[in-house]
Amino acid sequence: MWRRARAGYGYLRRFSTAVRQRLEDEGNWLYSSEWWGSDFDDGHTVLRATSGKGNGVVSVVAYPSSRPSRMQWSGMERWLQKRCEELHPGYGDGGKLRILGYQWRVLRFNDVTRQSTAKVMATYRENMPGDVYLMQQPHCLAVPYVKSMVSAGLTTIASCNFDIISALQGKKNMHILCIGHGGGSLPLFLASQIQGAIVHIVEIDPLVISASIRAMGFPACSLKTQSGDQAVTKTEIINEIMWKGIHERINLYEADAEEFIVNNMNIYDMIFVDAYDGDDIFPHKLWGPDSTFLKALSNRLHPKHGTVVVNLHSDSDVLNHDGSVPSVEAILPMGKYVSQVCGAYKDVLLGKGGSGLAFTVSVPWVCNTSLVVCRGFDKDSEYFNRDFVINTLISKSIELEHVMDLPFSCLEYIKRGFFLV
Repeated sequence: MWRRARAGYGYLRRFSTAVRQRLEDEGNWLYSSEWWGSDFDDGHTVLRATSGKGNGVVSVVAYPSSRPSRMQWSGMERWLQKRCEELHPGYGDGGKLRILGYQWRVLRFNDVTRQSTAKVMATYRENMPGDVYLMQQPHCLAVPYVKSMVSAGLTTIASCNFDIISALQGKKNMHILCIGHGGGSLPLFLASQIQGAIVHIVEIDPLVISASIRAMGFPACSLKTQSGDQAVTKTEIINEIMWKGIHERINLYEADAEEFIVNNMNIYDMIFVDAYDGDDIFPHKLWGPDSTFLKALSNRLHPKHGTVVVNLHSDSDVLNHDGSVPSVEAILPMGKYVSQVCGAYKDVLLGKGGSGLAFTVSVPWVCNTSLVVCRGFDKDSEYFNRDFVINTLISKSIELEHVMDLPFSCLEYIKRGFFLV
């Protein structure tokens, strides 16, 4: 199950180092061949079951990861040992925690749709090698559209007079809602990067939740009941060691998104929507202009700087200014609805003719579009136009990259295919 990582990726490492002096991006698209699968290596299925919520056959497939290299494992083992000594001194009596290896884990619907990809680390205790613990790596975002959502969303809310620096430093809370869970890479990244982030996640399918925890290393201690209590009555020590400081700020709920948002009284600074079903379709009730969900979402969004980011499949209405239809539309069920989704979110969240901003950016390497709708962006400037917006976002993205020390460039994901809605 835990196979030795493939050789032959040294050239990728050298290329990444030469391009920019920053933390190595283990989720760089250059590594996508490791987890995409092929005729020669279609991975090892570690979980497979049928969903009762319309997602068809849900599976998690494992692939070996070439990064981090074995030379770097000792540093992570020292970190684990330090956490043991700080949080549970007696836990080390069972032997030090050692790293068994790293893998990509891919969540699939119906064996076709790659719904989510995450990198996991497997650890074990020296005296108990049969017990293996999985920890998803929160710094690693493998799928480009997730990087696009993060980059476009954070740079936008930072441009709307929200004090994101204080949120990053934990001096101010930032309330975030994620609709759609998948493997959980987006909420884990946000909670680990933003010390003041309080993240709520809504996922309708209990099988997807179970898959993320059992097979993709998402912290089980983040799962909550409908009343907000911790679903796991007793947190395992290993979960405390791996996740203390992060899991307390993540709240994963099994719930229908519409019911959750209607019955919720929280006000959110940011809302991320990525909710496709097993047929790769964005349910109409989550974007219809007259839907209960969208109207309730508007009431839960902060009135001065609230920002919503939606993952959509691309189509000609958004990407091709000449009106031509991309050939990919035939295989993307959601494609023909993208312009309608953009219009509905803009009209409901901002009001027709209201203040605020709505735009889309195309995602490199994959057929996705990120829609961003925000309140509070200054449109009163006499210089307001497409270039003004792009320059403002570029300026904020540069600031964020310096403060957050991200392994990838936000700029790469906000300037490509920019289109004002």
